[in-house]
Amino acid sequence: MTQQTWDEVGGLLPHDEFRAASEAIVANIEQVIEGKTATVRLALAVLLAEGHLLIEDVPGVGKTKLAKALARSIDCSVRRIQFTPDLLPSDVTGVSVYNQETHDFEFRPGAVFANLVVGDEINRASPKTQSALLECMEERQVTVDGVTYQLQTPFMVIATQNPIEMEGTYPLPEAQRDRFTARIAMGYPDPGAELAMLDGHGATDPLHELRPVSDAATVRRLIGHVRQVHVADAVKQYAIDLVTATREAPDLRLGASPRATLQLLRTARAVAALEGRDYVLPDDLQALAVPVLAHRIIPTADAQLARRTTDAIVAELVHRLPLPHDRKRSPYDTRPPAPNNGRGPYEPRRP
Repeated sequence: MTQQTWDEVGGLLPHDEFRAASEAIVANIEQVIEGKTATVRLALAVLLAEGHLLIEDVPGVGKTKLAKALARSIDCSVRRIQFTPDLLPSDVTGVSVYNQETHDFEFRPGAVFANLVVGDEINRASPKTQSALLECMEERQVTVDGVTYQLQTPFMVIATQNPIEMEGTYPLPEAQRDRFTARIAMGYPDPGAELAMLDGHGATDPLHELRPVSDAATVRRLIGHVRQVHVADAVKQYAIDLVTATREAPDLRLGASPRATLQLLRTARAVAALEGRDYVLPDDLQALAVPVLAHRIIPTADAQLARRTTDAIVAELVHRLPLPHDRKRSPYDTRPPAPNNGRGPYEPRRP
């Protein structure tokens, strides 16, 4: 039986079925993660945008739980990798082993041969092992001993790392960080969510009781639906202007790559679909600028001495960059609308 490769997706879903399927996944994850709806929805958006997610935060805030809850909410193959200094690249990609019975080498797949790969504490592995993920994250394939093996779809790497404890860790190289579609931080829960966590998690771990509410075939159809979300030319130009601003900012010595522009647009499509729209707004790009762009850029020495974070620099660029002139009107704007045949400036032409 042939495996379904990364560029093959199922048929489109009606809007109501898409909404029901996506909301079921979000609600299922929220049985484990309390009070983090925006973070959960962004994690799902990265999955539907065919990207990869880096969860970076202090210990104990639920990084691994979010990754495992997303994986368990979908009935598909899941593999977990605990990154350690002695982990080898062959443990990740696979290795050819000599079979004495057949007198030939046979390939034994590694942990990346799954729909969802959870990499815990990725920065504790050596750069040699970290680089084993480069090919599979970008090209959805693994090459071992000159033979290329295609990965299934959906395929997503969800990695966690602790930015506080740096002893015994290896910072991710820029080529690795650029392959992650978004970087998110869990943050501490508010008092109400933490109280609900004590009630729900005090005796048992709800993660053990979590059951799948979707499957790989449904997720493929969700991805196909997201691919069809319309992006107006003005919104595409705004995405280019936003990424170009990071390359020209005086506080940055490395701006965002063209891959960042693509992934910003793909994630915006997924967010728009989750919001019930079939078109992208500039507001979607603004909301995603920090999680999608901030981990790809490098500040100058002066900016680092001034303790300016990349998140703050990107947020300032978003604030300064003018929006497209045909931006969607505010609901509080009382001026008479310009005639456009009932179609919004970013909506697709409808029959």
